[in-house]
Parts: sequence; C-alpha cells; structure tokens
Amino acid sequence: MLSRFLGRAPRVFSVQSRQLSASHRRNMPVEITTIKEGDGSSFPKTGHQVECHYVLTLENGKKIDSSRDRGSTFKFKLGKGEVIKGWDQGVAQMSKGQRVTMKISSDLGYGAAGIPGTIPENATLVFDVELINFK
Repeated sequence: MLSRFLGRAPRVFSVQSRQLSASHRRNMPVEITTIKEGDGSSFPKTGHQVECHYVLTLENGKKIDSSRDRGSTFKFKLGKGEVIKGWDQGVAQMSKGQRVTMKISSDLGYGAAGIPGTIPENATLVFDVELINFK
C-alpha cells in the first residue's frame, strides 16, 4: 500500500533526467486539470487536516495505488511535510468537493531514487485526487 510512502519527503538530487536536468526541473509547478468542479469557495489552509481519495498511476498508465480500491480516504495535514511536495502544492489549490488530475514531476515527488520496486527513478506521477473534506 503506497499511502505509507506518500509521507516520504523527496530527496535532493542532481542527476540528469532524459528530458531536463534536475536543476531545470526543480520546483516545476504541479499541472492540475479539473475533472469535477468543487464549491469554488472553500480552500484548505496550511495546517488543516485534509481528507482525499486518490488513484496514483505512472505516465504509462500503470496503476500503483488507490485509496478508492481500499475503500478508505487518505488524511494528512496540509503544508506540514507529511506528504510529497507535489501533494502539498496541488491540494492547496483545490476547493472542497473538487476532483482533479495532478501531474507531479519527480522533483516534487520521489526524486531520483523513486521507491525501488514500486516507483521508478525520476518518475512523473499522475494522481486522480478528490478533496472530500478538511478541518
């Protein structure tokens, strides 16, 4: 279950990627595409406990993990480093009830190391995320 890995902070790296060097990729924004609009007025703030459903796939479409498949939501404190940087940045832009696709570059994900046997090195991650609630 990958949810135990979502809290791992990405490592700093200087390895060349096939497309861009890490120095050029560092702090690239999270690409967000809305699937379903939220309420448009309620946004989580740093320190809020957020509750989400998610499905994680690689760019090639291979499913890695899904809270939906487990039937339980994923909860974390926003902006406190409990999840990968891409999640902290992406979820902060979502309104309550919104469902999005977040494309997260490796520097905001699991970096050059990846997670051996689960997420390849320098992998771009594609998350389907729904912001259920926050408080």
